[in-house]
Amino acid sequence: MADSVGNSNSITRKYLDSLLIETRYINAACPSLEMKLYGKTFSSPVMTAALSHLDHFMFEGATKRYAEGAAKADVILWIGMADEKEIELCAETGAPVIEIIKPYKDRELIYRKIRHAEETGLLAVGIDIDHPFANDGSPDDVDGFEMSPMGREELRQICSSTRLPVIAKGVLSVYDAQEAVKAGVKGIVLSHHNNRIEYAVPPLMALPKIKHHIPKDIPIFVDCEIRTGMDAFKALALGATAVCIGRPLMTAIKKSGEEGVCEYLTQVKNELRKAMAYTGCRDLNHMDPSIVHDPRTY
Repeated sequence: MADSVGNSNSITRKYLDSLLIETRYINAACPSLEMKLYGKTFSSPVMTAALSHLDHFMFEGATKRYAEGAAKADVILWIGMADEKEIELCAETGAPVIEIIKPYKDRELIYRKIRHAEETGLLAVGIDIDHPFANDGSPDDVDGFEMSPMGREELRQICSSTRLPVIAKGVLSVYDAQEAVKAGVKGIVLSHHNNRIEYAVPPLMALPKIKHHIPKDIPIFVDCEIRTGMDAFKALALGATAVCIGRPLMTAIKKSGEEGVCEYLTQVKNELRKAMAYTGCRDLNHMDPSIVHDPRTY
């Protein structure tokens, strides 16, 4: 990870590491990680991130191994840009799948992908609202597909077109959070998309304010630099519904395939359970933001 001035990954990592926790042992109990989401119950709020092009950037079959590792770890699999066959292979592993779709200028391509997600039995779909522009501010081009920013009405039409929950990914402001909720999304992902823009607000810094300004029943997911169970704990204590882990799992795939992914995710879940036990958080309904302290304001 580059450590240049303004690098949003570095800023996010430093902010995460600056947050301290207090312990609470009296009346504590062995915690449950059980999470309810979209009418279903899951064993953990730890999930994979929506990585794209794994077969291209890593090796053939990497996407399937990513999914198999998630299934073995019993976590929700998020997947990014992938073809229909890859999405189907992911679903066949038994992992619950959430597909994140790019903001294609050809909006019909978005609708086709959503229909395929419905047919494949995915848990939810999402739109990468933060991926319309290239580095010079012009329309981005990904694999020959031009991107385009999305208006609230367009997002509303997408939400109305499907029985699946639609999630807005790439939210870092109260403005975008509220606009997305007005459009009918059923979840938001706080993310700067791996330093897509420099000097981005760390997701955990934005989390409390965003949570305060949207309805309580809208799930808030957090990614960017979530690497450990302690990172996950800080996000959950501050109000996240669940967290997404991405780049560390790429290393795990290279090293040990699906077993590496499973082992890493299992380790994170165990670290999260430890942090919850040591702070008196008996389950996800008893997470307390007052446990987490910014030393600059403590």
